Amino acid sequence: MREAATLYYLQHETMESVAHALGLSRSAVSRLLKAAREAGIVRIHVETEEAGSSLARRLGDQFGVTVHVVPVREPITAEARLDRVARFAAAALAEWFGDGMTLGVAWGTTVDAVIGHLVPTDLTDAVVVQLNGSASPRAAGTSFGADQTSAIARAFNAQAQHFPVPAFFDFATTKELMWRERSVRQVLEVQARADLALFGIGALDAPVPSRVYSYGYLDEADRDALEAEGVVGDVCTVFLREDGTWRDVSVNARATGPTPVDLRRIGRRVAVASGRAKVPALLGALRAGAITDLVIDSGTAQAAMSGLAPRG
Repeated sequence: MREAATLYYLQHETMESVAHALGLSRSAVSRLLKAAREAGIVRIHVETEEAGSSLARRLGDQFGVTVHVVPVREPITAEARLDRVARFAAAALAEWFGDGMTLGVAWGTTVDAVIGHLVPTDLTDAVVVQLNGSASPRAAGTSFGADQTSAIARAFNAQAQHFPVPAFFDFATTKELMWRERSVRQVLEVQARADLALFGIGALDAPVPSRVYSYGYLDEADRDALEAEGVVGDVCTVFLREDGTWRDVSVNARATGPTPVDLRRIGRRVAVASGRAKVPALLGALRAGAITDLVIDSGTAQAAMSGLAPRG
């Protein structure tokens, strides 16, 4: 247990590399790490002021949020940057998600990376609910939302509540009618009871592509409309501008994810962000009040602060 914990938590080895070093399977390493936590060998404590505390304070004070800055040594690849942030977010989630709680999850590339670092933890009477649909007529069989919701639920021994609707309806009127169906209302009610939400920040163009932009969810007309309307990215597949506005973005009338207003009903809203390409969308999400806790790497946090500096 100590050797596995040292390699994973202190030397920042991946689960796969720890398994190779110890001659074990990945699932056996997960069980060792879980046992190490239960035995008190590993104690994960998330501080609000990590390395880069000054940067965290300045960014947090600007928007009234709690910022957790993950230090990275530059230069670093986009994939490695995401992995560092996802590792921290997975450990933090294990501290924040507890017995009897409901966790809302918006699927995406970042959440997928967080899932890869979750250490199995048995909770009691916990629920993981999918926040946005993921079906797409241009990517048949797409089930990111259900798959990621189920994976997180398994990691915490929680009940999974899926949301079997498209990411975007073809017509706003179809969404309005579906939202009246009892089966859909049931999921919406579970979402409304969430204590905690986890989501990434989507960007129109990023080195690690957001799935909503790279898996056929948007056609050329949609993309043209988003560009014409000044959209920079999305939160939970609801599109927004850098100034935080979103209500008059045409595609949002067909989107199935929670709006910033819906998200604000959830007490703790954790956004995980890495990469400078995410900064305009991140600033939009912060200005829209969608976030209470931000997990971000030091380079991206610095870029976000630079984006706030007066120009001219």
